[in-house]
Amino acid sequence: MAITLTEPAAERVKAFLESRGKGVGLRLGVKTMGCSGMSYVLEFVDDINPEDEVFEHAGVKVIVDPKSLVYLDGTELDYTKEGLNEGFKFNNPKEKAACGCGESFTV
Repeated sequence: MAITLTEPAAERVKAFLESRGKGVGLRLGVKTMGCSGMSYVLEFVDDINPEDEVFEHAGVKVIVDPKSLVYLDGTELDYTKEGLNEGFKFNNPKEKAACGCGESFTV
């Protein structure tokens, strides 16, 4: 089981944490939402819960709760810039389909 980050994603998370001034890493999770069923959740973490799984990649800790890990195992988090658009992209091998607007996915 693993969650990885590309180098651009790791650098972006490091920059966010540095500008924020605190935090131990980035929490990656899922929640029920949208027309396809689930949506990705990203948030900064100040404290790691005992039940959390922690993956460290490129100097960044990615924290995932056990319920989300079922849907996220094998996911690579990337950061892309395409024209005027930029943001995190989830390369999830378990994702079977996504809604047209890109807000939610299904496994």
